[in-house]
Amino acid sequence: MAEAADFPGMSPSPARRWLRRTGALLAGAPLLAGLLQLPAALPAHADAATGVKEASDKGSVSVAVDSLSPAVPTDDDTVTVSGTVTNKGKQAVTDAHVGLRVGSALTTRSAIDDAAEEADDLSAGYGSEVGGKYVAEFAELTPGVAEHFSISVPVDELDLGGDGVYPLAVSLSGETSAQQWEQVLGIQRTFLPWQPDGADTATRTTVLWPLVSTVHMTAETGSNASQTPVFLNDDLAEEIAPGGRLDQLLSLGKDLDVTWVIDPDLLASVDAMTGSYRVRADGDTTTAGTHQAVAKKWLAELQDAVADKEVVALPFADPDLASLAHNGTGVAGSLSQLKAATDVAATTVETILHVTPSTDFAWPVNGAVDPSIVKVATSAGADKVIARSDSLAETGGLSYTPSATRPIGGGTTAVVADARLSKTFQGDLTNASASTLAVQEFLAQSLALNLQTHKQRSIVVAPQRMPTAGQAQAMAAAVTSLQDSGWSQSQDLTAAAEAKPDGGATTEVPSRSSYPSSPRKQELPKSAFEQIAATQDTLDNFKVILTDKSRVVTPFGRATNREMSTSWRGRSTAASTFRQGVQSYLDTLTGQVKLIEKSETKLSGRSATIPVTVQNNLVQGVQHLVLRLTSTNDTRLEIGGHDSDPRIEVSGGHSTTVKFTASANVNGQTTVIAQLYTEDGQVYGAPVTFDVKVTEITATVMLVIGGGVLLLVLAGFRMYTQRKRAAAREAQEADAEDTEDTGNTEESEASEADGSPGKHADAEDRTGEESPARSGADDPEQPSDGTPDTAAESAAPSGTGERVDR
Repeated sequence: MAEAADFPGMSPSPARRWLRRTGALLAGAPLLAGLLQLPAALPAHADAATGVKEASDKGSVSVAVDSLSPAVPTDDDTVTVSGTVTNKGKQAVTDAHVGLRVGSALTTRSAIDDAAEEADDLSAGYGSEVGGKYVAEFAELTPGVAEHFSISVPVDELDLGGDGVYPLAVSLSGETSAQQWEQVLGIQRTFLPWQPDGADTATRTTVLWPLVSTVHMTAETGSNASQTPVFLNDDLAEEIAPGGRLDQLLSLGKDLDVTWVIDPDLLASVDAMTGSYRVRADGDTTTAGTHQAVAKKWLAELQDAVADKEVVALPFADPDLASLAHNGTGVAGSLSQLKAATDVAATTVETILHVTPSTDFAWPVNGAVDPSIVKVATSAGADKVIARSDSLAETGGLSYTPSATRPIGGGTTAVVADARLSKTFQGDLTNASASTLAVQEFLAQSLALNLQTHKQRSIVVAPQRMPTAGQAQAMAAAVTSLQDSGWSQSQDLTAAAEAKPDGGATTEVPSRSSYPSSPRKQELPKSAFEQIAATQDTLDNFKVILTDKSRVVTPFGRATNREMSTSWRGRSTAASTFRQGVQSYLDTLTGQVKLIEKSETKLSGRSATIPVTVQNNLVQGVQHLVLRLTSTNDTRLEIGGHDSDPRIEVSGGHSTTVKFTASANVNGQTTVIAQLYTEDGQVYGAPVTFDVKVTEITATVMLVIGGGVLLLVLAGFRMYTQRKRAAAREAQEADAEDTEDTGNTEESEASEADGSPGKHADAEDRTGEESPARSGADDPEQPSDGTPDTAAESAAPSGTGERVDR
């Protein structure tokens, strides 16, 4: 049976383990005697009694502590530690076991920092093993294979002393073929807070629970009455969906005594999702949003969660105060944007969550402050600045961590969050081991802080703005255990800010030069604020002509707030793209009110009218516009004075045409410029330029035309007199003919009576001739008739280019 234990997969027998350990002790006896002769200055962690060889690296076996329960044990509890061990080496580890080791209590917060930094370092020492039956044994650890363990130990077996923070190490001991003696091959350290009888004085602890996200909504809205919003993407739907980051923060935070810190832009965005909305797809196309039910559910749960809790509203879209202070104050209008974001914050929260939030707090990035940041932060009405103790550091030599409240002058209060507690949950906490270690370190620091003095203090915890789901879970676990502990008492942020400050605490704000370089590199540049100001100028010029300003002012005002958001840190390309998108869409809207292009215009005569058309393709009407037409050469072409410039009003989807009076003085071509202005004289839109070709009537031409008219009058008079003489002559001839016909008739009657045929025949011969009196227009011309000067008159207009003979 003893031999069987040497084969892989089989556990060594107790007898064989006893023989091995006895042999090792006997063989090491001379060495042990020699070691006892060495100076007493050897490191305390070289504990010969444990029979374990000290290593100088992180070992070949990885130890992960996935859970430690309870996080804060009491007298009658049993501590259960679970996790995994993984052989990272190339050789199998045999005769292995996992054990628990408890060290001496850590008396300072810096000692906890040091232990956390050496969490898996074998050379840092590891204390005595609890041993006995409180181990997990493994016959062999195959390289690359993770093995689970779970060890449960009654608290009284851990030999804990008085109140304090005890380092708890989980170690893996075993042998390899190269080193055939028991040694620690891997370790993971954590902390065990211990205060079974509770504290005489509890620390009042405020935990901020942030609901902040990135920018999701664009400036675009639909042309319908409800102005359907357009989202950059569908990422917000993923965050509020079950299991999403914001869903986790909500579901975890609703059961905690925390102060909710909320960006109103997040509320406005989710609220917009409850109705009809669209999501930008590729290019300029959008698709219909489909997550209305998710948005409604999340908002309803949030309303319930904050109903009886303190809510702090950040300025709308969480403007980057440090960027504004360092790069934006030199750009006109930047501070007014912060004021507008602050003013709309309370209204947004009240409308959506039905609670009255506090807007007295400003929260710079990472709580880093300098005089310029404090000045900007309080310029919009806030009188309290949430700082952090690694920025507003202690210089007074206090032996304990002072309360958060610090009067920093000018009626402003700095609420200084504890840096150690606030930064505990940064980093990747997706795996269970990292999360467990963070929770235990947080609790250890909190207890160590409480044990510093019997004086009651107010402490604030301000974690990162946008915790991941894993970080949120770790935060919730830590806060839950803290609230169940005996040394901490929950408190709202407002109460913390009103607490009596420590007299010896630092109140001097660090200089601007001391601001950390890392966050400074992520700030919005001055060019970003200049671009924001240019967009605001365009908006100011545009809104004055609108009949319904709110359709444009509201969405673009909120978009401008979003351009200054803290969430753009580390995403400079995305920030620039967003700003360009806002300006581009605004330019598109302003371009819907424009002048219609004109081609070359020809002007004949001394005066005429020039038509210019204004088109409005917006869905609402425009007004308060002035149209001005200007000649580039007043000597050649003069247009009515500016005092008579027409006021323009155009209904949505319509156009109007204005006619300008122009006077020509000289022949030739003149360039004319049409330009729209607002009533206060600001240029609106692009000008329209076109050429006017002037053909003026000269004196010589007038003489030629006058001569031609005179000739026509004379010719007409001549025709009239000639026709009158001809008519008189024809009348005389008709009278003579009638006399002759009468004589002939009498003669014919006499002849008939005489029976003479001669004259009758003559008469018949004369009737063959047509009488001049009956002749018409077709009578052959007589030699005495004059030749007509013109053709017969016509009612039709004369042909183009027709010339008149003189």
